[in-house]
Amino acid sequence: MKRNWQIFWHIFIWISIIAFFLFIVHSNTKMTTERMLVIFVLYGAINISLFYINYLLFIPQFLNKKRYGVYITAIVITIIAYGVAKYGVGLFFKGDILMRSMGPKDAKHELIGFWSYFMSTLITSVIFIFLSVVLKFSIDWFLNERIQRDLENQRLSAELAFLKSQINPHFLFNSLNSIYSLAYQQSENTPGAILKLSEIMRYMLYECNDNKVDLSKELQYLQNYIDLQKIRFGDKAYIDFKVDGQVTDQQIVPLLLIAFIENAFKHGIANDALTPIRMLISVDKEHLHFFVQNKKHNNNRDAIGGIGLHNVKRRLDLLYPGKYNLEVRDEIDTYTCELSLVL
Repeated sequence: MKRNWQIFWHIFIWISIIAFFLFIVHSNTKMTTERMLVIFVLYGAINISLFYINYLLFIPQFLNKKRYGVYITAIVITIIAYGVAKYGVGLFFKGDILMRSMGPKDAKHELIGFWSYFMSTLITSVIFIFLSVVLKFSIDWFLNERIQRDLENQRLSAELAFLKSQINPHFLFNSLNSIYSLAYQQSENTPGAILKLSEIMRYMLYECNDNKVDLSKELQYLQNYIDLQKIRFGDKAYIDFKVDGQVTDQQIVPLLLIAFIENAFKHGIANDALTPIRMLISVDKEHLHFFVQNKKHNNNRDAIGGIGLHNVKRRLDLLYPGKYNLEVRDEIDTYTCELSLVL
């Protein structure tokens, strides 16, 4: 179907060009209808055939394969052959009429000599050859650009899928460790923790397949994760999690903020009432600001970040280019991340 449309547009454009020149010449010269039809329709068809011989045969077979000598030879021979053929057509269709100069209706039209007529046909042939080369290379350039864009998009999609796939095992490993600790302690919170993990996994497996998800669902996912951590720490958990602003129909890339929160629990101190883990999210219609801060373990000061933070930075570069600002402050006792994002 696509090829049929291409053929249609080629035919339509050529017919439009020929009709335009027929109208211009008919309006400005006293050329007979027969002469106009032969020159613009018959000669036009001959020149168009030359155009497509070069476009469909010579360029793909010779020029694209860097057989430049063969290509130039083929072009020269073909142009000369077409020039002779056009002269023969001119003689066949009343050469004394066709081989006169064109001009205004009241001008005197003199006979054109063989070489002048022959050279004019050569110039016309060269123009059609040139046009076919320009069209062919323009189309090939645009097609190549589209292929390169498609390949780049496929590469980025594959990279994003890989980055996203890293999140699930990492998160699952940490959560199962937490539940294992609860089960080992025979904590009554174990069933609740398993339920929270089930809700989290359902979200990750079934609702995170799109490029973006509702911000409300992502925030609920974060809340479930924090609740799971609170169950693990019990009464000793000091966590300040707050969302300011009205969450309506905003959307966000899924699993984007979890790495910061995971790092806060992994490397931070959650059982200090004086320095709780602080996680604040403020949103409006088009922006999100995320702030997370935790006190660092003395034996973990050089282990902050890791794969998770590198992962989220790369995802931000790919999915929010020029639309985010990430500031990380790794101080002596505290670790702070601030992310501003255009949704």
